[in-house]
Parts: sequence; C-alpha cells; structure tokens
Amino acid sequence: MGVGRFHFSDRYSVFDWGEMPDLIERKGEALCMMGAYCFEKLHKKNVRTHYQGIVNKEGKAVNLDELKEPSRIMEVNLVNVYKPKPVAHEGKLCYDYRVYGRKPRNCLIPLEIIYRNGLPEGSSVFKRLEQGSTKFSDLGLDHYPKAGEHFRKPIFDVSTKLEEKDRYMTWEEAKGLAGLTYTEVVEIQELLLKVDKLISELASRAGLVNEDGKIELAFDPERRLMLVDVVGTLDECRFTYDGLHVSKEIARQFYRKTKWHSDLEDAKKLAEKEGVEDWKRLCASQPPRIEPKLGKLISQMYLATANALTAKKIFDTPDLADVVKQYKEYVVNH
Repeated sequence: MGVGRFHFSDRYSVFDWGEMPDLIERKGEALCMMGAYCFEKLHKKNVRTHYQGIVNKEGKAVNLDELKEPSRIMEVNLVNVYKPKPVAHEGKLCYDYRVYGRKPRNCLIPLEIIYRNGLPEGSSVFKRLEQGSTKFSDLGLDHYPKAGEHFRKPIFDVSTKLEEKDRYMTWEEAKGLAGLTYTEVVEIQELLLKVDKLISELASRAGLVNEDGKIELAFDPERRLMLVDVVGTLDECRFTYDGLHVSKEIARQFYRKTKWHSDLEDAKKLAEKEGVEDWKRLCASQPPRIEPKLGKLISQMYLATANALTAKKIFDTPDLADVVKQYKEYVVNH
C-alpha cells in the first residue's frame, strides 16, 4: 500500500452533481476531526482501517489527543482503484467489472455499503420504491415503510461506487459485480453492523440519531477487509437532532425547490434512455448559489456537530441545540 493525505475541502456536492457554486466554511476541518475520532474509536475495537493520523502544523501525522488545533489533513494508506470500463450494450450504458473476477488484492471494493436504522423523510429509498426499481422485500422488510419509521434491526443496502451515478442493486448482484465470495459478503455485513453500532452510540451521546450512513471498503495486500475513505461524518451519515436533519440534507432541501433540480432529474432520465454517461451536459441549467444566511447556518451545523460528536470544544461556535433552533427560525421566516 502507498501513503497519501486527504485534504478535506469546504466544497460539497448534492444529487451527484459534483462541486456546487458555494463553499461551506470550515466544513473540511469539521469532517476531518469527526472522521479521525471515529477511526480512532474503531481501532480500539480492532477494526482494520487505512487511517494513519491527523497531520499537524509541523507536517507530522499524530493522534487527535496530540493535536493542538484543528486540521483538515488526514494521513491514510492508499490502495489501487480499478475503474470499471463504460461500454454501450443494446443502446444502454453498462460497465465492465471483469477485473474484479480475478480476486485482486490491495484495491478498493467498487461498492458503497449502506446501513439504514430508519427511513427519515427525504430518504432515497422512497423514490426507489415509488419508481419500482426496488421492492421492500429487497431491503429485508415485510411491509411498505413509512417516512420517519425506525427499525429494530438495520437494513443493509448496497450501490455502485465508481460509476457516473450510484446504482442500487441486490446483494447477490453486488457479490458478482465485485468478485466477492459468500464469506466476504458476510464479513462485510458484520463490519457494517459494528461501524453502525459505534457511530449510533457516539451520536446518541451527542443528542443525535444515526438514521443511516455508508462505508467504503478495500482489500489490503492479504485480501483482508479494511475500512477506507472516512466514516461517521455529516457527509457519510444522515443524523437528525430533535427530528431535524443535521447534514448537507439541509442544502438538498433548499435545492429541491429550485428549477435546477427538476432540470437535473430530466437530464438523468434522458441520459439513461439514450445510454449517455455524461448526464450533466444534458442539464438545461446550472445550480444557483445558496442563500448566505443558510450557508452560515450549515457551516455552524458542521462545526457544532463535530464538537458534540467528539465531546470536545474543537471549534468556537454555538452549541448544536442553538444552531438547530436558529435553523428552525430561518425555515419559519422563509
């Protein structure tokens, strides 16, 4: 494996668009601190990850307790990424995953692996159920779920990671696509449950509900599972506080009311129909800028959540309860 450094930025993306026209101030530092905290907690539970430490002002990778001020740089181990080749088949866009059939080592597994402890309003599951692309039985449910419903046992979901847009599938399909054995699928689900449990405990202590989240995995040089990317942040998890989304879901809610969002949905449908990979060039408009007051509240939400999740006063910002209260007032006035 190689050694690399993540530089967490203040950029953000919604609806698979890529970089949006605004930045969320200090978001990168907040994500870096949350992710490091969760990785270090997982290490204590003997979970293998690619995390090597946070890079301090002197350029050295250290543990969070050794850090004197927030950083946005995390040191990690690097693995190979084998991107599936896009191919046209009968007028439709498909991807060639044959490289994974050779059981490679030291590489990213080309899947996003998702746990769902509940289905809050806005969950993509409802859209998939309405469109008929997913059945509730595919998710291990014995009934059609309601918005806001929580489950006794989490639902495990899986989608592609390296395609132009995420594509959900059954676990059997994911197993074949990624060249996994049955035992590896079981190990992945056991690891997902362990991560979910830890993050839920940390979130609960902070007054948050861990609604859902995703992990990414790789095989190390011995083809052992290893957590990669980052876990436990507002970009990987959907947290709620007093029933309110505490994440970039707030930005999604703002953009869902814009003409750009309806243009984006039309572009995705047209691209699928015509077998085009770059659906963004078919979009009739560009995303507008977010309102400054809302942008500031989203920034404070990231910083306050980092403080609450780590139980440390890393950032000088109002506490999470105050930020949520301000956001509720903003919604009433807009």
